[in-house]
Amino acid sequence: MMGLPLQGLLVLEFSQYLSAPSAGLRLADLGARVIKIERPRTGDAGRKLAIKNLWVDDSSLLFHTINRNKESITADLNSEEDRALLLKLIAKTDVVLHNYRPGVMEKKGFGFETLKTVNPRLIYAEISGYGKKGPWKNKPGQDLLLQSITGLTHTTGNGQQAPVPFGIAIADILCGAQLVQGVLAALIRRQKTGKGALIELSLMESLLDFQFELLTTYYTNGQQPSRSDRNNGHPLLGAPYGLYATADGHIALAMMDISALAKAISCEPLKKFAKDLVFSSRDEIKAILAKHLATETSSHWLEHLHAAGLWAMEVLDWKTMRDHAGYKSLRMEQEVKTANGSMTTTRCPIRINGQRLFASAPAPALGQHNEKVKNELLTH
Repeated sequence: MMGLPLQGLLVLEFSQYLSAPSAGLRLADLGARVIKIERPRTGDAGRKLAIKNLWVDDSSLLFHTINRNKESITADLNSEEDRALLLKLIAKTDVVLHNYRPGVMEKKGFGFETLKTVNPRLIYAEISGYGKKGPWKNKPGQDLLLQSITGLTHTTGNGQQAPVPFGIAIADILCGAQLVQGVLAALIRRQKTGKGALIELSLMESLLDFQFELLTTYYTNGQQPSRSDRNNGHPLLGAPYGLYATADGHIALAMMDISALAKAISCEPLKKFAKDLVFSSRDEIKAILAKHLATETSSHWLEHLHAAGLWAMEVLDWKTMRDHAGYKSLRMEQEVKTANGSMTTTRCPIRINGQRLFASAPAPALGQHNEKVKNELLTH
């Protein structure tokens, strides 16, 4: 695609693992030139963070997923020669990203206060685990730990279960997306004022913001969210909200009028429940529904529910989803060619003027672009 909105933007990514690299990925998808600054010999620690022991070339599949469409140079932040080269590069840079613990970049001489004297227009965007102050500031900022400490694990699963974590790195990916929002806002301001900015996020603040609906309720009434004992879908919503087994799979029921539901699926026992009982009698209603819905197939129930205009969908696994015309019409997949093969991954979900954003360049080998960057950006 020609004319991507961030073409001409130079981003240096002093980042590892997932959170800040996911921000770099999105900026690259939108046209920015993103250069990873990696440690000599070892590189980004994410190169060795394997999921299901899957590897592409010499790095983990996870690394390739989150670092496609970037370049890599190696630099030792303890080396005076390398530091001088980086500062020269930073003078030409638009955005610096990092997700090191508080104080690390400052100790190496690459904190915001230092770099803004080198480049007053620099957007300096950083992610920490818990912020720069407080008793948790130096704790490891790992996704599962953040889900646990922010109360998020008490929102999923059923009422009698132990806390249940999300099955994805929700803190990392969400925080990376919010970092991009901050960077884009700062770039717009810089266009008006000529001044750079310091953008700060933490995984903890991102997950707290993610729960604003639940936390606002808790701040108001002081009560912990109450999960359904069965078929839980949302701790603050009444019946029927949740997932239900059918004769051949599962369906999801969203918010709907209980009497309209009873009529649509011909469930006589549901008709006695008035609207004001959908929360206080939530588990009783769900038990009746679960028994009734198990008697017919998913397609049978969805036909009746959709005919009545009620919000319901089939629960799909990835194989079934991938075979569905609804998924295929989105063209979400792209092929990325690597040094020794290829991999299929998702594309950027954003469309611009009707055009999907595909970026098929693979993740870089460690230090792959050392000479290229020196020749293009550091020789003049």
